This record gives sequence, structure tokens and C-alpha cells, in this order.
Amino acid sequence: MENLLNHQINKIEISGIRKFFNMVSEEKNLVSLTIGQPDFHTPDHIKQATIDALTMNKTTYTSNAGIIELRKAIANFYETNYNISFHPENEIIVTTGASQGIDIVFRTILNPDDEVILPAPIYPGYEPLITLAGAKPVHVDTTNHEFKLTRELLEKAITPKTKCVVLPYPSNPTGVSLTEFELKELLTVLKDKKIFILADEIYSELVYDFKHVSISTFSEVQDRTIVINGLSKSHSMTGFRIGYVLAPKWITSQLLKVHQYNVSCASSISQYAALEALTYGLDDPHIMKMDYQTRRDYVYDRLIKMGLSLNKPNGAFYLFPKFPYSKMTSFELGLDLVKKAKVALVPGGSFSIFGEGYMRLSYAYNHPTLKEGLDRLERYLLKEYE
Repeated sequence: MENLLNHQINKIEISGIRKFFNMVSEEKNLVSLTIGQPDFHTPDHIKQATIDALTMNKTTYTSNAGIIELRKAIANFYETNYNISFHPENEIIVTTGASQGIDIVFRTILNPDDEVILPAPIYPGYEPLITLAGAKPVHVDTTNHEFKLTRELLEKAITPKTKCVVLPYPSNPTGVSLTEFELKELLTVLKDKKIFILADEIYSELVYDFKHVSISTFSEVQDRTIVINGLSKSHSMTGFRIGYVLAPKWITSQLLKVHQYNVSCASSISQYAALEALTYGLDDPHIMKMDYQTRRDYVYDRLIKMGLSLNKPNGAFYLFPKFPYSKMTSFELGLDLVKKAKVALVPGGSFSIFGEGYMRLSYAYNHPTLKEGLDRLERYLLKEYE
């Protein structure tokens, strides 16, 4: 009977992040530095707005694209923070998380045999959606380029079949982001190409060493740039499942068709919570970011002193150190860390083959947890568990 299923299903697997997490979740006395979920609670004023929406019976369907008040707040947020204008009436779609936004984009723009460029190591959520659309993910190895897609790498990767390039910055799993200069370098390649740009900016409010610049601000590519963002990371609202897509109206008019038949609309209650976040909670991300930056510096310094090789991230809440073990896969190393040191990191192979040899450490945890996890990791590296 399995041959009756969609043939593309057999080509995809459960996320390596979740697969590993599920395998070790029952382990006793384990310090887990795995999941990329903020350890901050959703701010109280946002929770109150959620309660108010329920009390006021705002529990019905909304416009397919989302309530107009929220779309206006999103437009204002991007205008104020990133100096780019989107029309709330026809250039913004509120989605059920950023992941659903990515899904409707790929299902709208991709045809069978199209190619999508993915700078690797990269979050594993893109490849399966590309495959399900019948297209081909093309991973570009960035490990010798500070985990950044460069002009030279991009030029080599583009073929006549290239339909889209994904710019996932700040990056999960590496934490790196692109400066304005680096984006302009990519523009020299992309400005004359009929290629979509999918800019996943879900971590845009968590950039530490410089201000995030959206590639959508550059007029040369505005007509084919699609931005993905949301409230999960910036306002610690992962369970609310609110994301959004920003794009020129000629694109959003087609995206809306797929979105409409996919989910009808995002949760009404979550939309009103998001409206509160983007109206009265604009400072919430800054409070979290200050704490994350302190954690980043602490974890980075500890890992360097352990002798591990890694780039200092300037965004998100991950570090991606390289481990000096050539006889084990990253998955095997992850299991060994759990077994011997009782500390869990995400195997780098979860982020494409170019992540092998690396492990992702999330510092979205409080300081005592980070310290204990790093102490255990240090003892493992010193072979004290053998």
C-alpha cells in the first residue's frame, strides 16, 4: 500500500533535531542544550491581551490574510526597524508560524525540477518542503567562508534551473548574519537574475554586533524578494504560531490562494496577542537580547578555552563548534555525550552533510543550566568520563 502514497514523502525524513531530542528526552539527569526555544516566558501584557481576546469573543475566522490591525502593525514594525515599506492591504499575509509561511512560498513559486540554493549548514526545515514541491535543494558548502553565502559561492551555484535562493540570516544553526556590505556583494549577482530571494528573518531582532539589514530594502531586488518573519523568537511566542510573509502584491496575491486552502487563516486569538506584541511590546526583544548576548559571550569564551574551533555568532542563540573526533559521526558523538557526560547538543549532521563534525549548542537557557552543561562538556573533552 505504501506505493499509493505521494512519492516525494519517501524522500524526506523527520527533522534530525527532533529525532535526536526524542531519543534522549527520557535520559535521567540530563542537561539539554538542544532546542531553540526562548527560556523567557511570553511577556505578561501579551498574555493578558490573549485573555482579553477570549473574553471579548474574538474567536471567529478572520480575513485570510489576517486582521488588518495586525497587518498594519507589521508594516509599521518593518518601516520603523528596517526602513522598508509594505502595504498592509495586499503585501502582508499572517501565517500559522514562519514554517507555514515558508511552505506556502515554496508551493507557490516552485515547479518540478526547479533548484533552490541553500547555504549550508542550514536549518533542516527548508529541504523537505522543497522536495515535496517536486523541486531540488542545492546545498552550498559555507564552512570555509565563516558559514556565510558569498558572491563567489553564489555565482558557482546558480544554474539555468535555479528558481530561488534562501538567505536564512541570522542563521540557525551557526548564529552568523550578513552585514550590509555582504548583502550588497550578493546583489551584484542577483540583481540581473530572474531568481526569487527568500529571506528568512525570524531571528532579525536578535542581532548583537550590528543592526540587522533586510535585503528587501534594496530596490534592485524588491520585485522578487519574499521575507519571512514572526513572533516566536522575538517575543517568546513559539506556541502562539504566528508568522508572516512580506512580498510585492503580485506575489502575495498568489501566495494567498495557497494559504487560504491550507489553513484559512491564522488563529484569531494568537493574532490579537501578536497585535499587542507589535504595538506595546516593541522593547520586549531588546530585554531578551541583552541577556542572550551575555550568555553568548560566556558560552563562546568557555568553548574557546576548551580548545574547540568555532566562529563567534552575531545573531540568534546558537553556537556551532567543531569537534576533533573524525571516527564518529556527529550523531554518534551526540549519543556518546549523552551516555558519558549527560549533556545533549544537536548533531551537526542534522543541518546537512556539511554540518558533520560540528554540534549545535543552544544558549537559550539560564546561566546555571549553561554552566552545568559546559562543565560536563569540558570534563568529557578532558576524557574524565573514560
